[in-house]
Amino acid sequence: MGNEINKEVKASCLRLLARREHSRRELLNKLMTKGYSKENIEQVITELAEQGLQNDHRFMESYARQRIAKGYGPVKIRYELQQKGIDDCDLKSVVEESVGSWTELLSRIYTRKYQDENSMTRQEWAKRSRFLQQRGFSGEMIMNLFKQLAIGFE
Repeated sequence: MGNEINKEVKASCLRLLARREHSRRELLNKLMTKGYSKENIEQVITELAEQGLQNDHRFMESYARQRIAKGYGPVKIRYELQQKGIDDCDLKSVVEESVGSWTELLSRIYTRKYQDENSMTRQEWAKRSRFLQQRGFSGEMIMNLFKQLAIGFE
């Protein structure tokens, strides 16, 4: 009976992994909602990880690459990864490979959204800062960008 359940759990895991990379926590949560026991799921996930079919590091890189491509910053990506069970993540190598640096990405996002205005009202300046913070960039990164672009408010 236990072996049959493990086969079902493994088949479900493989179906999920065939679509995209998943973290251990994602697989565990999805399969627990289907009614499988935590012990069976963890056993199967461990087997899949040993076979190289499930890998949290590979998931982290794939997820981070996708989010960087959509213009999200390190704060947001790190938070989302923590929600998916990935606590230790080195985003530096992924961002360098994808766009060069966080500063480059931030500059691209800003210039794509906003015109070349160097002077604006305090309210507009705050609005733009909030937009960038919601995208996951730190206040320090945003301030550095504004200094680099010589952006201030009246």
